[in-house]
This record gives sequence, structure tokens and C-alpha cells, in this order.
Amino acid sequence: MKNKKATLIGVALLLGALAPARADILVGFVTGLSGPVSSIGVPNAKGLAAGQAYVGEIDGEKVRVIQLDDGSDPAASTRNARKLVEQEKVDFLIGTSGAPQTLAMATAAIEMKVPMVAVSPIAPVPAGEGGPWVVQTPQPTPLLVQGIVDHMKNRNVKTVAFIGFSDAFGDLMYNSLLQSADPAGIKVIANERYARSDNSVTAQLLRAISARPDAIMLGGTGTPGALPVIALAERGYKGPLYGNHGMISADFLRLAGKSAEGIICPTGPVTAAEQLPESNPIRKVALAFRAAYEKANGEAPADAFSPYAFDGWLVFTDAAKRAKASGAASGTPAFRNALREALFTTKDVVGAHGIYTYTPADRHGVDSRARILVQIENGKYKLLP
Repeated sequence: MKNKKATLIGVALLLGALAPARADILVGFVTGLSGPVSSIGVPNAKGLAAGQAYVGEIDGEKVRVIQLDDGSDPAASTRNARKLVEQEKVDFLIGTSGAPQTLAMATAAIEMKVPMVAVSPIAPVPAGEGGPWVVQTPQPTPLLVQGIVDHMKNRNVKTVAFIGFSDAFGDLMYNSLLQSADPAGIKVIANERYARSDNSVTAQLLRAISARPDAIMLGGTGTPGALPVIALAERGYKGPLYGNHGMISADFLRLAGKSAEGIICPTGPVTAAEQLPESNPIRKVALAFRAAYEKANGEAPADAFSPYAFDGWLVFTDAAKRAKASGAASGTPAFRNALREALFTTKDVVGAHGIYTYTPADRHGVDSRARILVQIENGKYKLLP
């Protein structure tokens, strides 16, 4: 009996050793399909679907995606990342919507040693004691804000008031403004904040306006980002108004309406793809993104968030193609390490928002080619020279 039991155990171990490696590459995708950041999370999901429509296989090997909703909750972002890695055994992570949520997910990815592309801006992109595991596709906020400050300087703006979210994104916007404004000789004379869930910003606006700034810069995104825009218009504010890349969406234009006319925003080239010169290499991919988006979602894209996920998919597939050359099987730590090495040797991957080159020291991966300025005119984004 003992010999029979030992034989069965031996056969089981042998079969386990001979079992074929998992055939498919598995990606875990987290986004906010519900909650206050869903105005970003839903487009991110549609952008990833566009990426899958554009590149569905890697050298003939299928890629499976497991998508989870974090409800715009950073704690859920962490739980989802852990579930995807520990239970589903994903090879790669992509996500999520919102800076606090993305930072939480990135922290978990580093701890679990799984490569990840962040599709919302975090600064700095965390590294971890054993070296980096995470890159991001959104342009670094200082790069975008620098374009705004350059425009302010050309308009002889000397003072500016800031009104933004009371969270990590608001801090990122404000600190980026301080970083660029001082060397340009522009003084930030007000720093007003509000929560994404607030229904009124009257007190903050009155304090900002009473400081008599030459211009106002906004640090809100998506649906709640329209609140101060509408309130400023209602109070008759006529001065220069600067937005940010989080205000590039059909939802924002719809909610802000005529109040948004004249706002100047930094964004990626995809926002004005058809207005870009033919010589711009991003134009071709940006237009291809639009076609893939329509194929995957049955509608045209109307935001700047979805291309971040699309570009994240392009970065992942480029890295995965090179990682496969290592011979490591998907679903193993060796393949995750190969993906990581490939991720941080990414060079000149052209996306819809920029041209990506990552190194362990540069986890943002883009330069000024990933930034344009647009002005809202008649409910549309017009490219500024």
C-alpha cells in the first residue's frame, strides 16, 4: 500500500514537472469604472480595448487581459493588483485611473516584483529598493505645466492664482507650477483647494479673485474639474484661464459648456492629431489610434485619457516581444524579469501621446514632442502655434 502511494505521488510530481507552460501571456488591468474617477477610468478601459484591436497577438501568441474595477478607491487598487498577481498569476500590470489610485497600485507592483505601466501621472514614479518596476505613459506634469508657464510669460503674466484638487493630483499640479513659475519671474499668489466630491468652490474662488492675479490656473480633472470653470464664468471672470491635460474630454466640454471658451490647456499631440504637420511621426499613430478605438468601441474617441492606455498597451507589447526572446515561459518569475528588463530598454516606441524611451533613471520616457497647447474655441480644441 505504501509503495502504491509512493508511486502515485511520484507520477503526480512527474506530470507536474512535464506540464506545459501557460500558453498565453496574461495582463492584469485595473481601472475606475465607477466612482468619482470613472470619467477617466472608463476612457482608459476603452483605450486599452483599442490597443488590443490594434495589436492582438505577439509573434503569434495570444495575450489575455483580466480587467478589474477599483471603484476609484486606492485601497481597492492595491487589493486588485494583489489579486491579479497572487491569484491570477499575471505577467504584467497596467493601470489605473487617478493619481492616488495609481500610486497605490504601483507600490503593490513593486513589492510583488511585477512590471507595470501606469496610465495616470504619478511623480516621482516610484522605484523600490531593488530597482524600478514601473513606468508611466502620461507626460510628466512638470513638462506639461512648463508649456503653460512659457505661454504665460509670453503674455506678460506676472502673478497667477492656483485652484485645484486637495489630493495628490492637486499637489502635483501646484508643485509643478511653482517649479516653472519662479524661474520665469511669475509669482504664485494664491493656492486654493477643493475636494473632488465638493458641490461648491465659491469661497475658494472669492479668495483667489481677491488676490487680483493676472491669470488663474486650474488643477482639477474630469467632471469635478468643470466646477470652478463654471463658477468663474458666473462671477464674470474675464482674465486668462489655464487648464490642464485632465480637462481634455467631451464630458468636460459638455459640463463646462460656454464657460470653457478660451481656456488654454497642455495636452498630448493626439488631441489635435489631424492638425499636426505630416512630418510629425506621432500623427500617423494618433490617427491609427482613432481608427482602432472606433473598431473596438463603435464610437469615436472624445478624450485624452484613452490614448494613455492605448500607448501603455503599445509599450507592453513592444517589451513582451523582446522579452520572449529570453526563452522564459509566461506565468513565471523569469518571464516577469525578462519583461522588466525589456521595459527599461524601450527605445523610440511611437504612441499617440508621445515617443517613449525608458531607462531605470527615466521612467517617464517622453520629451517636449509629447506636448502641445490647445485653446477651447466653439467647443473644440484648437492647436496653438
